[in-house]
Amino acid sequence: MSQKISIRFFDDREVRALWDEENAKWWFSVLDIVAVLTDQNDYTKTRNYWKYLKAKLKKEGSEVVSATTQLKLLAPDGKKRLADMLDYKGIIALGKTFPGTKANRFIEWFTYSDESIDSKSKTKAYALFDSSFINNIESGTTKGLQQINGYLFGGLYDFTGQIRQKNISKGGFQFAVSRFLGETLKQTDEMPENTFDEIAAKYVEMNIAHPFMEGNGRSTRIWLDMILKKRLKKCVDWSKIGKAEYMNAMAKSPVNSSALKKLLKSALTTEIDSREMFMKGIDYSYYYEEQ
Repeated sequence: MSQKISIRFFDDREVRALWDEENAKWWFSVLDIVAVLTDQNDYTKTRNYWKYLKAKLKKEGSEVVSATTQLKLLAPDGKKRLADMLDYKGIIALGKTFPGTKANRFIEWFTYSDESIDSKSKTKAYALFDSSFINNIESGTTKGLQQINGYLFGGLYDFTGQIRQKNISKGGFQFAVSRFLGETLKQTDEMPENTFDEIAAKYVEMNIAHPFMEGNGRSTRIWLDMILKKRLKKCVDWSKIGKAEYMNAMAKSPVNSSALKKLLKSALTTEIDSREMFMKGIDYSYYYEEQ
């Protein structure tokens, strides 16, 4: 069983899945979905509710219980423990046992086939881990960032990997003026990256530069991890950083980057070669960009 993990978000809650290479399908965490459908934050209460529901469904002869398998997932205590999992059909059947509009909305979300640009780009981002291309990306340079952006969004936009020629802003903040962007990026390239503080400062400056018309955040987070791996033998476990706190820290970073540095530093990990860590990072990175 391959430990390729994917995380999707429904109402800002995680729905984790593990890829089954042998049977070519995803298995989804039952407890994650029960927590979503019961709006429950307490792990013990979620587990107890599923225990009750499973007994009830078994008594009724429901195929949901017989379709359940057990795979190892990260538990709240930080250890990987066997957890009940269902495949695509099983999750739809489970969802139908819950009454109300939320369950209907969940099933609609779960069964939706997303052919959006973001979805296609995310699929390409997953593939980056196993590609030979990743070994040819320059670390810590504008060129390297262009390579990442071009890989993620190539064929989806006609300007991927190209330095923008227009001014852009977000939330009232104007990023680096396009007329001076070349010089700004040159100065950013020359910034040192020997310590965590230097790397974080360089990340902040590249975010202020925002060199592309689209995909800056997603590209630059991969770029940051590549620098951290090369210089410090570490990367960011993005699952430890909440969306709201990250976005707030990024918004403040051009004036005061202390909150951002604290967030990033607390989430550093030495699992730089972990496929699961990379995939999880992509899931969270794309989640940050959802409106």
